[in-house]
Amino acid sequence: MTTRVDFAFGAPHRLRTACQVVRKHYLAGRKLIIYHSDKRALARFDRLLWGFEPDAFIPHVSVQHPLAAQTPILLTDTAPQPLTVNPAEPIWLLNLDNQCPSTAAQFQRILEIVSDQEQDKQSARQRWRQYQQWQFDVRAHQLPSR
Repeated sequence: MTTRVDFAFGAPHRLRTACQVVRKHYLAGRKLIIYHSDKRALARFDRLLWGFEPDAFIPHVSVQHPLAAQTPILLTDTAPQPLTVNPAEPIWLLNLDNQCPSTAAQFQRILEIVSDQEQDKQSARQRWRQYQQWQFDVRAHQLPSR
């Protein structure tokens, strides 16, 4: 299995775009783990998921939560594990961290959101090179401008 990594470039606001991506995957019935090594940054994203749009409801909990097995969207600040319950429905990873997670090779698909901010683009370039060194299938997508 080769891990595929999709970079979405040109997000007007990285975390808000990430919320929209999470909602899209939730509505499609896909399980998703969201990773950020910074607890405070992950907590900010957690709050943003609850209120980024008035009508958006995305059930999500921490991977340590007792309801994690029944919840489609999971958040973690430790090296993410795929937690595959059904191999036919692999859990995807949304990486919000500035580094590649050490467990990346355990996922079939990884999503990366990149804004137009120079620091964000620099960090994404480093992750891109790391994924290439690991011989992942790395792909770029330009988000439509709004």
